[in-house]
Amino acid sequence: MEEDTWWGIGELARRGGVSVKTVRYYSDEGIVRPAGRSAAGYRLYGADALARLALVRTLRDLGIDLPTIRRVLDREVSLPEVAAAHAEALAVQISALRLRRAVLTAVASRGSTPEETELMHRLARLSENERRLLVGDFLDSVFGGLGAEPLFAGVRRSMTPELPDDPEPEQIRAWVELAELCQDPGFRSSLRKAVEGVAAGFRGVPRPGVAAVVRELVGPALDAGVDPLSPEAEPFVRGVLDHCTEEQLHGLVDPRRERYLRLLAVVNGWVPPESCAPAVEWTLRALAAA
Repeated sequence: MEEDTWWGIGELARRGGVSVKTVRYYSDEGIVRPAGRSAAGYRLYGADALARLALVRTLRDLGIDLPTIRRVLDREVSLPEVAAAHAEALAVQISALRLRRAVLTAVASRGSTPEETELMHRLARLSENERRLLVGDFLDSVFGGLGAEPLFAGVRRSMTPELPDDPEPEQIRAWVELAELCQDPGFRSSLRKAVEGVAAGFRGVPRPGVAAVVRELVGPALDAGVDPLSPEAEPFVRGVLDHCTEEQLHGLVDPRRERYLRLLAVVNGWVPPESCAPAVEWTLRALAAA
């Protein structure tokens, strides 16, 4: 290479878009090496130094440390290997940041106390195995030991949250609230009573869920504007009671049940379920007036 194609440290810094101090530091560290020296002893750099400087800038912008960059430039490690390792590390950081953002957003929207904030933070950071244990304990308390496992096996699976490996912020927020519900003794007791009522009437043949039955049978009455206090309501109510008891209907009134199902849909990426509350409330009003 002819000397007139070489650049001094100032010109290299200008072409590379960095300060002279930065080029001097990289040069002292052996990351960007001079191609020679001028007659006066000043460092001179060629096109190779400019290319290395551009690569260093790019890798630094991507968050890769200088010792690793030196290893890449010295071919001690390949750039794809370094990129893969840093991409994996960034994925972990992004996941952690999403968790923090979800918790902070929930704290801000709910006006949480310090104790609630700590609980949400802990629930958001649970491992997959810890999440399974928490949900499994909840579902055991609701469905376990009733002697009708074939009836509830599918229902249990349909009530199991599966947080994806790379959840969206709203899925994390939904999981935290759902996990809180799973630990609510009152909610557990309410669901258990509803399930016990279904199990008591089990005759070995799976039947549609109470919520689905009420929506199907009472939906036409709601669409037609039938007054639940009128005589016209009686055949609809009779049809519902052919499939379930009044106690089971009261078990559907707990708003925590619908909240759980809506949160479950968010966590699992499902279409939100249709609410059965209007149909159940209509039926209970009709029963109270009978």
